[in-house]
Amino acid sequence: MTDPYAIQPSELDQLPDRDPEETAEWQASLDAVAKAAGPHRAAYLMRRTLERAEGNGVALPKLLETDYVNTIPTATEPSAPGDEELERKITAWNRWNAAAMVTRGSKYGVGGHIATFASAAWLYETGFNHFFKGKEADGSGDQLYIQGHASPGIYARAFLDGRLNEHQLDNFRRESGGNGLPSYPHPRRLPWLWEFPTVSMGLGPLSAIYQARFNRYLTNRGIKDVSASHVWAFLGDGEMDEPESTAALALASREGLDNLTFVINCNLQRLDGPVRANFKIVQELEAQFRGAGWNVIKTLWGTAWDELFQLDTTGALVRRLREVPDAQVQTYQTRDAAYIRQDFFGKDPALVEMAKLLSDDKIIECFHFSRGGHEARKVYAAYKAAVEFKGAPTVILAQTVKGNTLGEGFASKNANHQMKKLTVDEFKTMRDLLELPISDSEFVDGVVPYGHPGADSPEVRYLQERRAALGGPAPARRTHALAPLPAPAEKAFASFDKGSGTQNVATTMAFVRLIKDLVRDKETGKRWVPIVPDEARTFGMESLFPSLGIYSPKGQTYEPVDRDQLMYYKEAKNGQILNEGITEAGSMADFIAASTAYSTHGEAMIPFYIFYSMFGWQRTADQMWQLGDQLGRGFLVGATAGRTTLTGEGLQHADGHSPVIAATNPASLTYDPAFAYEVAAIVRDGLRRMYGEAAPGEDPNVFYYLTVYNEPMPQPAKPSGLGIDEGIVKGLYRFNTAESAGLNVAAANAPRIQLLSSGTAIHWALNAQKLLAEEWGVAADVWSATSWTELRRDALEADAALLRGEERVPYVRQALQGAEGPVLAVSDYMRQVPDQIAQWVEQDYSSLGADGFGLSDTREGARRHFGVDAESIVVAALAQLARRGEVKATAVKEAREKYGL
Repeated sequence: MTDPYAIQPSELDQLPDRDPEETAEWQASLDAVAKAAGPHRAAYLMRRTLERAEGNGVALPKLLETDYVNTIPTATEPSAPGDEELERKITAWNRWNAAAMVTRGSKYGVGGHIATFASAAWLYETGFNHFFKGKEADGSGDQLYIQGHASPGIYARAFLDGRLNEHQLDNFRRESGGNGLPSYPHPRRLPWLWEFPTVSMGLGPLSAIYQARFNRYLTNRGIKDVSASHVWAFLGDGEMDEPESTAALALASREGLDNLTFVINCNLQRLDGPVRANFKIVQELEAQFRGAGWNVIKTLWGTAWDELFQLDTTGALVRRLREVPDAQVQTYQTRDAAYIRQDFFGKDPALVEMAKLLSDDKIIECFHFSRGGHEARKVYAAYKAAVEFKGAPTVILAQTVKGNTLGEGFASKNANHQMKKLTVDEFKTMRDLLELPISDSEFVDGVVPYGHPGADSPEVRYLQERRAALGGPAPARRTHALAPLPAPAEKAFASFDKGSGTQNVATTMAFVRLIKDLVRDKETGKRWVPIVPDEARTFGMESLFPSLGIYSPKGQTYEPVDRDQLMYYKEAKNGQILNEGITEAGSMADFIAASTAYSTHGEAMIPFYIFYSMFGWQRTADQMWQLGDQLGRGFLVGATAGRTTLTGEGLQHADGHSPVIAATNPASLTYDPAFAYEVAAIVRDGLRRMYGEAAPGEDPNVFYYLTVYNEPMPQPAKPSGLGIDEGIVKGLYRFNTAESAGLNVAAANAPRIQLLSSGTAIHWALNAQKLLAEEWGVAADVWSATSWTELRRDALEADAALLRGEERVPYVRQALQGAEGPVLAVSDYMRQVPDQIAQWVEQDYSSLGADGFGLSDTREGARRHFGVDAESIVVAALAQLARRGEVKATAVKEAREKYGL
């Protein structure tokens, strides 16, 4: 019979063993323990041995899971400084006002969340009193990513602090009156309080990692020393299901971001029920973070459990805690002592005996109330250990009860995330539990009152003294009075005005050449932050590698394979380029951190993020919305743009719709430039508006989205004449007429049409212009529509002005005023893009575009497939003119047959 405890041959036998006899002794000892004391004891000894080895620096794989107990033993917990009783009172007031705010607002049907902050109150209060540095502290203070659903608790604390008043609390989620509070952390809506928008689940943790990384980038590059700043991200255990939440864990550990702490509120519940009903989310997260190289601190049980653990001489309690699934833990929260005795303790004889020593009150105290995340001392110990740990980021897994202190109707109930109010009786029960001095008479007409101990009360003085000691209020966002950045030398932009002559240059390359000049600028060059997701060579950016360097906190610890080449792969600790690997989400998180450095750190940085246009808005539009909400500034560059221009790549790479998605974002200024001089003009205007002297009424808190193409074409010289630059920025100008193009139109009164085109489509329009003149006697004027979206927004503003009684003509109508004939608009995107302006064009209007899915083919084949090539434009133009009776109807059929359409 095979000995079940014997060590079986395995791959380990292939490792060299210099002392097989000693190895056999160790194995025999383990076998003996397993036989004599059971496998649980053997496993215990192995875990402790591995922990000792890890603590002594022995190179062994880490344990991915530890027992379901606190990482920091009670005996080694540091004493928390400060006045714990005053902190308890402050927390009680915050709990009350957060619940009151949401309940009072429920009569308007605006919603709100009560249970999340109720579970996390001590996680925030301990940080505010002892750890979170304000903006007046060293560096830039700390950066706080607040869990979105906990916002009522943050508002409640700001009310206690005197930064908010009752009127504002009563306008929670009612902002249209001008003095309300946004539902969640929204910097654009409450810019003096909120720094980071976090309620779009998963984006908070991802952004926090890249913010901590960007802090190191600023320090290592010598822009600003922010080494004293710490990033804190407060997250929900259910939120960790989002792929973005854990996407960059390895980056954080790889770069040793010990300036970062995740605090995950493990109340075991998500929106509709348990996070892991049949499993244990804490253990799962511990393994995930440990495997990624993070320092993990579990803060699970309160001091009431100390007595139980002391009674656990056999390890039965720890084993039982490890095996009980989360949903059952939640059930214990709502059941009486008899049920817990039977279901929890009754599974093991040793636990049955233990339970005999425990009173019902003790069991209820432990299973209903005593969680590590609800005790200031436990939370303080975890935070102190986190900020003192060096070499890796830390995650604190704090177990709490969702709906704690809100009464039996809330605590651990599956529906508590959707519960928006408490009854008056529930509030009175809560008042008694929290020991708040609020009388029954203050409940006027059934309305719950706000509570405040007074501006000169011990609680408020203590709160304000603690914040003063830590560097000012928190959370807080600063709008720094930064001097405008000096404009780069004009020659960097003017060099594109003369065109490229006979040289073929794609607009992608034109943009990169412009950036090469701008990063050399003595005043502002160091402030550029080039960001690329592992496609730098695709975009012709490899020449920047040796001159700017690729950022790495380790510098370059190897000799690059291409070291003998001019454009070798150079990494440096002070490198300027953020080359992120294949992660658009990570690159966007980089961009957001850099684009908001003017506020977060008082340092204006100029990020540009260049990417395959198909993999921008389609993949990371949520982050682009986050960017706008966070008031970010910079340049997003959708390269290899268009549905037919990225030859051969096919459906998943063929972008025919990013400007449509971009148009939905109010902060995005979307441009589809056709020529190099247009790219230069748009970038110059963006630098002026976002970083220089914005014109009156212009919002600098915008970002520019430029589409650029990989189709090499001769770049024309910038046309002469007034208003060209204005037209480029506003979205439309006439590039040429049939006459200025030197085309011979036979008839003096020849039919005329206006061809509006954007991006690479202007080349098809120019070819069509020639065909129309030479083969059909039609005069066509060609216009460059650099931004259909900006034309539309201007028109919408004009419409709004008219409703206010102001006389205003949309720019698109002004530009086209007097232009003869119908208008035909063309782009390499779906027709919805040029059709944005249709209702404001007075002439007859029609459009062509690349609607439908992309396909693999040559550029010519794809354009013929979508009906946007020059010949298709000619047929569409003749059809428009035929409907107006300006050409013969037979001309349309003749043209189709001639061109094989």
